[in-house]
Amino acid sequence: MKTALRTCPLCETACGLRLTLDDAGSVLRVEGDQDDPFSKGFLCPKGAALGQLDEDPDRLSRPLVRDRADGELRPASWDEAFAEVHRGLTETMAAHGRDAVALYFGNPTFHTMAGFLYRQPLTQVLGSRNVYSASTIDQMPKHVASGLMFGDAFAVAVPDLDRTDYMLILGANPVESNGSLCVAPNFKGRLRALQERGGKVVVVDPRLTRTAELADEHLFIRPGTDPYLLFGIVHTLLAESLTALDVEVTGLDELRTLARDFTPEAVERACGVPATTTVRLARELAAAPSASVYARIGTCTAEFGSTAQWLVDVINALTGNLDRPGGVMFAKTAALEIFRSGQPFSTGAWHSRVRGLPEVLGEFPVATMADEIETPGEGKIRALITIGGNPALSAPGAPRLARALSELDFMVCVDPYLNETTRHANVILPPPRILQSPHFDFLVQIIMVRNYARFSPPVLPLRDDQRSEAAILAKLLLMLAGQGPDADPSGAEEMLLGQLLATVPEMRAGLDGDDGTEQILDALLKLGSYGLSLEAMREAPHGLDLGPLQPRLPEILCTASGKVDLAPTALAADVPRLLARLLDPVPEMVLIGRRHLRSNNSWMHNVPSLIGGSNRCTLHVHPQDVARLGLGDRARVRSAAGEVEVVVEATETIMPGVVSLPHGWGHEDSGQAVARKNAGVNANALTDEAVVDPVSGNAVFNGVPVSMLPA
Repeated sequence: MKTALRTCPLCETACGLRLTLDDAGSVLRVEGDQDDPFSKGFLCPKGAALGQLDEDPDRLSRPLVRDRADGELRPASWDEAFAEVHRGLTETMAAHGRDAVALYFGNPTFHTMAGFLYRQPLTQVLGSRNVYSASTIDQMPKHVASGLMFGDAFAVAVPDLDRTDYMLILGANPVESNGSLCVAPNFKGRLRALQERGGKVVVVDPRLTRTAELADEHLFIRPGTDPYLLFGIVHTLLAESLTALDVEVTGLDELRTLARDFTPEAVERACGVPATTTVRLARELAAAPSASVYARIGTCTAEFGSTAQWLVDVINALTGNLDRPGGVMFAKTAALEIFRSGQPFSTGAWHSRVRGLPEVLGEFPVATMADEIETPGEGKIRALITIGGNPALSAPGAPRLARALSELDFMVCVDPYLNETTRHANVILPPPRILQSPHFDFLVQIIMVRNYARFSPPVLPLRDDQRSEAAILAKLLLMLAGQGPDADPSGAEEMLLGQLLATVPEMRAGLDGDDGTEQILDALLKLGSYGLSLEAMREAPHGLDLGPLQPRLPEILCTASGKVDLAPTALAADVPRLLARLLDPVPEMVLIGRRHLRSNNSWMHNVPSLIGGSNRCTLHVHPQDVARLGLGDRARVRSAAGEVEVVVEATETIMPGVVSLPHGWGHEDSGQAVARKNAGVNANALTDEAVVDPVSGNAVFNGVPVSMLPA
């Protein structure tokens, strides 16, 4: 047996693990690493199942290529697979131009070294405007709000969780997720510590989640109406002169005008939170020694998602809690922050061909991908490259997109599974097992509640018939650059290093690392804020504690004014639409999503130990609604977009008039045996791809009007 230390890559939380393996490389036991200074031994059920996921018998070990004679996918050599990729992509680009090829980056690409390092180079070399990612089904409103307020879309302010005295949480369930866009292993323990030091936790959510159960106070709110409550708080702070601004701002007068009509009494009808409660929350936030407002996916995936995320940081700023200990702060990564451009953020450099939606961070909303595949004309998507994503389940209006994928001329997927998306591919290129890959969190470090870094070298070697994820993506990069299927992947690594070290070429000779990917990491660490190196990371296998968050707004602020913009034009322009909705009738029933402790999107439903218990695809309905609608064990749920039939689970943990269906299910067409046996239904058969948050283009998954009948 051998012991290996590893960072868990299954979600954002970056917990340290201690693995016990047998001589054959099978994982016998997974424990939390007690010596990790950040996670301190914390382990969730997903991390405990890392070995089962890594050794999944349905995981692909060889490329699959679709036979052009019979149309079936069959195993192939890497040379044959790359040759077919080259043929399909070059023929498409030669006949229809580069905009005819689209890129889609899935959620796992944010958690792998190669996914981070090759994303921008692949996008730039392809030169297509048709770039999509999971960001517009998850978090784009936060990036847009941060970009417009601070000038940098990656300046994501996170609660200084270990020092705050008061925390207001909206549309988030971090006790189960352990934080999203706010990395905090053992979030539950940290919230309890907040309470033990005399602080208060308030949760605003349409469900009594596990986080809400722990909170000092839980407030039900109608889905999608968080901006009304937040504006009511802003109105109170300004009207009662409760502000304590200690950063330079612009737009305060404009904000005062925008908030004028959102009195607590006016917003009560829309959001369902009593006016007296809204006023009290504002006063408590202003009076607390330190406070932080945190909102996540329940607010992001709504029609006014960007407005909600903007108002969160407006409140943090108005109460004097922006960029200060105990408030919300900006983490500093160990590696050079190459994702920061230093230029003021903007959107709409180009617009989508069919619906005219603006690009954001160089990509279009995934909600319009089906439009771009189905609609004839110049620029129509005819070929698609997906990397670690399953949009046939995760995208809004997913059944339509799945049908559209079947119409493509060519599709190549970098993915370890034959799933609902990759089954449409002409070529599937499987990356190796998790334990065969190095790991370092680049992007996740910008959202940690404490500065920290950890490097995990590969635990197991690659076999001769495998290719690393970096080698696969490097091959794609070189083929898109016109170098052909036989190009050496090391050429791509040298190209990336050359760009990175353009001003310090002398550093190249002294770089450490077993391959080009590790050498790139070594360079980024040496060029980073802490002057670290790959050697330093290897000498700290449990991770490095880089200290508590420190004020750093001046060094990342890059708005045109050089100040925090409290009333960005693009967000202010959408406020009249929000105000007009105050008079709209309240829908009789709306749908929201749900997060499970033992699940993270669609790709963890093939592990037996993670299926069952609370991790089931059921529809949460309040007993009053069950009785009122005469529902039995199953219900037929309808929306403007589609219909599903699903098992009903009556529970008082959800407010009347709201139903909840978890995302990532609907595995009837999966090549994964356990997932297919526990298929569930796809919630995105009910979501409408025509409805997006107009500022960010993010999909709307929460607050979807539905009707229900007994099945």
